[in-house]
Amino acid sequence: MTTTYAKKHVNLLNIIENKKINTQYFILKVQAPHDISNLLPGQFVNILVADTRHAFLRRPISIYDIHPQERTIDLLIQVVGEGTHLLSKLKAGEQVDILYPLGKSFSLLESGKIALLVGGGVGIAPLLFLAKKLYRKGVDVHILLGGKGSNNIIETKNFEKYGKVYIATEDGSQGERGLLTQHSILRKSDFDMIYSCGPDAMMRAVANIAAKHTIECEVSLENMMACGIGSCLCCVTPTKSGHQCVCSDGPVFNTKTLEWNK
Repeated sequence: MTTTYAKKHVNLLNIIENKKINTQYFILKVQAPHDISNLLPGQFVNILVADTRHAFLRRPISIYDIHPQERTIDLLIQVVGEGTHLLSKLKAGEQVDILYPLGKSFSLLESGKIALLVGGGVGIAPLLFLAKKLYRKGVDVHILLGGKGSNNIIETKNFEKYGKVYIATEDGSQGERGLLTQHSILRKSDFDMIYSCGPDAMMRAVANIAAKHTIECEVSLENMMACGIGSCLCCVTPTKSGHQCVCSDGPVFNTKTLEWNK
């Protein structure tokens, strides 16, 4: 089945809410002037950071969730530099310049299938929208969230609306102790698909585990991006079809298509 992607827009979107989760993470809720019901999990937006000379490139941010009736988009953001720090200071009533929707989405399993979603740190950002879509299609959803410690485990109650949640922390402060890729749920082999987003090494390890169990696996890559539309070629990744732009040919790839060293 061919997926039809939404037309791209560049708009000043109204900020409805800027919700602080903790010192590292916040959710920016913005409202679009048009229908957003055709946005898909795995797609992202590019945000222009205003009033700074040090963050002139747009910041790529995954779509965390959408609310079509209100025409609002939730963006889960981690504060990692000046650009995201400035975004964290935006207030309701202000506007932000956003290019959207960008990239290709996750594929969606059909009713009766079993899915495992694996997110490390802010890599959970594209997975809530995916979990909701899968749940509403009748998929049995399991979600593994991981981080260094409890401060990196966020939004669990939202994920619990759509599936069973498992947790791994490196310091053992929540869930199973150890790396996310060491969690016992990854020993199961009855999943029809594993979806993953997070640090590169984590996704490669998840892909290897999936391959060992002969499970299809899709990952959302987080290469450094600039334009978001495949023009600048700074985010290319090697695939079996040659070098492809993560921003336009991805960010979601089936791991079978990637030229990853096993």
